Amino acid sequence: MHIQASEIADVVGGELTNGEDVTVTGATIDSRAVAAGQLFVPIVAARDGHDFIGSAVAAGATAYLTSQPPRAEVAAAAITCADTATALADVGRLVRRRLPERVVGVTGSVGKTSTKDLLAGVLATTFITAASEKSFNNELGLPLTLANAPDDTEAVVVEMGARGVGHIAELCSIARPTVGIVTRVEGVHLELFGDIDAVGRAKGELVESLPADGIAVLNADHERVIAMAGRTSAQVLSYGLTPSADVSATDITVDAALRASFRLHTPWGSTQVSLGARGEHQVSNALAAAAAAGGLGVPVEAMADGLLGAALSGLRMELHTTDAGVTILNDAYNANPTSMAAALRSLAALDGRRRIAVLGTMAELGADAPAAHEQIAQQAQSLGVEVIAVDEPSYGTFARHVGDVAAAVAALDDLDEGDVVLVKGSRVAALERVADALG
Repeated sequence: MHIQASEIADVVGGELTNGEDVTVTGATIDSRAVAAGQLFVPIVAARDGHDFIGSAVAAGATAYLTSQPPRAEVAAAAITCADTATALADVGRLVRRRLPERVVGVTGSVGKTSTKDLLAGVLATTFITAASEKSFNNELGLPLTLANAPDDTEAVVVEMGARGVGHIAELCSIARPTVGIVTRVEGVHLELFGDIDAVGRAKGELVESLPADGIAVLNADHERVIAMAGRTSAQVLSYGLTPSADVSATDITVDAALRASFRLHTPWGSTQVSLGARGEHQVSNALAAAAAAGGLGVPVEAMADGLLGAALSGLRMELHTTDAGVTILNDAYNANPTSMAAALRSLAALDGRRRIAVLGTMAELGADAPAAHEQIAQQAQSLGVEVIAVDEPSYGTFARHVGDVAAAVAALDDLDEGDVVLVKGSRVAALERVADALG
């Protein structure tokens, strides 16, 4: 989105100094990823982003925000503000006023990134669509998504994460979504939320924010989600495997590459769908995408095209075979009990000589963590899956334990043609390194 530096200064309550009133094109907080003409927003965290203003401008940024005195030696427009993170949110609000009313917020304990990706693929069949990159779903990533939307954007999909009650409400104050999708409410991040009721309260802030003429897309297969219908004045569209859902699926099959096909039923018609995304659990995410897209006017035939062609963010159910004939299922982006169980079922569905799961920690589960890890290891055993646990003793006696990634790779030195390996853990484990080492 093209924005005048003076407009930014006005909206953040700051002052434009050190340069002309340039037009910026989008924004970034990463000096290593600057595109020509962008606004650089230095964030103060473990490292102070102000230290990278010079390198950001050298890389092509034409203006920068700053809560420090402007850098006289830096040849770019400086926009002063009290706090750069708060100012970035204000920039997001400024851009939102220029966007159309097709803004979809996606939240949930599980599946929000995949649902966002699938919906972006479907909407793109009919509208010029912008969507959150990867899992840019917090108070920094969401306004960046808005700021980087093209000027001619016709629809936007933003992912919304939460670390506590009130976070999604704050994101909604920036994005002002007109459509909201809630996928699931599960006992994840309980170290932060305390209990699952708090998780439900937080996720429901999305539907509470919707205007009366908006659309709440709710998972009919999950009681805590469909109950959110009572928390919104917007139209409710339900989705799920429940036959009574507004958008549902029948005749589900899964091929040898874990890609699901099904008959899609919607208020706008029915069609046959084949997913490009892997895993039977993606059917539910696809139904959520179809419901939101249909509510925004996408024809049902276009839904099928979009769902087939949609590209998922990286490290999610990536399947490849090494030169040695070993199949790797890389689902290492993140993990919680629900997604871990789905990944194990996918692993068990693959043809293979041996099936091995290299599992890292499932973070932020609070007091439930030891039992949750042990249950996953037991489920793996029941599916005939060997478990190699990386630096996570809670998987217990059902797993072979190693201390780090190097030891995990060494433990796999007897892999042979026809073996299948799942790699999965929370982001802190970074187990994609195992997949990379295996080829």
